[in-house]
Amino acid sequence: MQNADHALLRQLSENSRRYRDPLAAVDWARLDADAFWLPESALSLHGLAAYGDLAPDVRRRLSQYEFINVMCAGLWLERVFMQRLSQRLSARLARTEYQYFLHEMREEAGHSLMFLRAIEAAGLEVPADAWQPPRAADWLARRAPAGGVLFWAATVVAEDVPDKFNRHLRAIDGVNPAVRDICTVHCIDEARHIAAARAQLEAALSALPRAVPALLSPLLRLLVRQYAQVFYLPPPQFYELSGLAHGERWRRMALRNPARQAFVRERLAPTLHLLEGCGFRLR
Repeated sequence: MQNADHALLRQLSENSRRYRDPLAAVDWARLDADAFWLPESALSLHGLAAYGDLAPDVRRRLSQYEFINVMCAGLWLERVFMQRLSQRLSARLARTEYQYFLHEMREEAGHSLMFLRAIEAAGLEVPADAWQPPRAADWLARRAPAGGVLFWAATVVAEDVPDKFNRHLRAIDGVNPAVRDICTVHCIDEARHIAAARAQLEAALSALPRAVPALLSPLLRLLVRQYAQVFYLPPPQFYELSGLAHGERWRRMALRNPARQAFVRERLAPTLHLLEGCGFRLR
């Protein structure tokens, strides 16, 4: 990496020194099964005529499972990221990078513990096999060379997509206070993680021909599409656990929901713009 990137990583590490355990930053008493966890405007079925016919308790339970879905996506990505990042830790790695990566892994581990505590606090049924990562995106995340362009581009996606959703939730009314706490903790840390991933991506690109982003764009488009779909659309079983029979049918309705499509496009736009600024062709 270049000196400018090392200076950034030193600053980010300094900002991470005053670590606060995420578990101590959330008002867990407010995260109960009698409350909406997400505002209805952020739900996958919102905007459909069929949604207006749902009983209030079904809508409320759906809001809880849709946030659990977001956390399951976070647990998957943080697990893969920490596994891949730990493989880069060696005596040959520059001390600045080594130190920063340890800070980031500590923060990602804290996020995962926070998500697990939230799922446990809900007291809701979450079968172990109900949520599955998308196969192609999972394969790419695990197999792309660590430290390479595709790895860091995927990391930008994994950090930036949930960040934009969290920032949206923090900016509107109707969000459960405990969920807002979770989003706030995540946003504060992810601002550092996104800055570091962008710097790593730009450094990796600077050493390669300018045609590389265009060549890798089909793979990155696939990764973005699959990740956005599992992040913004719960698995069929989550609809059923919310009280809706035939979960596959409800998920298809959500996938075709014009209001949901517009919501997702708006949230994804900043991430796509960021990556397109690096030369990728994603739309």
